[in-house]
Amino acid sequence: MRIKKILQSILYNSVAWFFSLIMLIPLLIILINAFKTSIEAKTMSLALPKEWIFSNFMVVIERGKLGVSFLNSFLYSTASVLLCVFFGSLASYVLSRNRTKLNKIIYFIIVLGIAMPVNFVSLMKVMQLFHLSNSRIGIILLHTATQLPFTVFLIYSFIAKLPKELDEAGLVDGATPIKLFVYIIFPVLKPVLVTAGILIFLNTWNDFIYPLYYLNKSSKWPMTLAVYNFFGMYFKDFNLISADVILTSLPVIIIYLIGQKYIVTGMVSGAVKS
Repeated sequence: MRIKKILQSILYNSVAWFFSLIMLIPLLIILINAFKTSIEAKTMSLALPKEWIFSNFMVVIERGKLGVSFLNSFLYSTASVLLCVFFGSLASYVLSRNRTKLNKIIYFIIVLGIAMPVNFVSLMKVMQLFHLSNSRIGIILLHTATQLPFTVFLIYSFIAKLPKELDEAGLVDGATPIKLFVYIIFPVLKPVLVTAGILIFLNTWNDFIYPLYYLNKSSKWPMTLAVYNFFGMYFKDFNLISADVILTSLPVIIIYLIGQKYIVTGMVSGAVKS
């Protein structure tokens, strides 16, 4: 019986490793070809380069103007995270602790935004009406508005699991509602806030549609549009395109690796309502 379990474990692990390697092949192709010459990279194979060319990355940064695009993406992602986490945590706390009929309706309307499709024509009209089209603040507010429903949903369910004795103890000690939230509740929300922040950062960084529709100036483009534009200009140089893709993906990978330990905890704790 024990041997059977060991064999099953080996079989399952072998299958998992097999499919994992298949998924890693495209990433390895991009990584290897980023260090090749333009001629070598045309085949997009797994063969190692004859000479490792590290200057491809500097060429991409200079020609693709990735410095400005990186700052734009970082600004959009960081600002969206801060706004979503701040307003989402406040709204979730109030709606979760005061479950009146009105608050339940408000929560339902907010969460409904997760499934509602975006009408780009109407949204364009709204953006133009408030002079937010083709502006950095407009893109930040747009990402904040579209990702706030999921943030509220995640944090709301997490707060619902917290005992109300925390609130009562703070009120007994003379804490005001604001101090109660800032000094008692907010620190306890760290796992779910980090989870929400990472997901918002990744979604904003990887977004392509909103900047394409609502940003006309290349000086305001994020990394995704910079890669798209670079591919249009150097579509024959697969070595430069591969280097561009790596530089664009690297910040996202780093952010994910830093906060991955919080993601499972935050998702499990926040996704199930009590």
